[in-house]
Amino acid sequence: MIKLYDAGSGAVLGEITPDQLAFLRAQLEEENAEDQDYYINEATIDLFAARGAPPALLALLRQGLGQRDDMDIRWEAV
Repeated sequence: MIKLYDAGSGAVLGEITPDQLAFLRAQLEEENAEDQDYYINEATIDLFAARGAPPALLALLRQGLGQRDDMDIRWEAV
């Protein structure tokens, strides 16, 4: 199980699958091999959609972003 968090508040956004995590990791810049946090905004989510992101992942990210302009997310394998 992989949990996705709002890195700023620590709130759990939800659970994602290994395939969804692989999609995120392939799309976003990692500073090193142990990097588990990412910056996203609405434009990033729209780009994910254009690149065929799973609809459940898009919905989770949009819900987590809410009315904010941007946010940092992090993941953790539990």
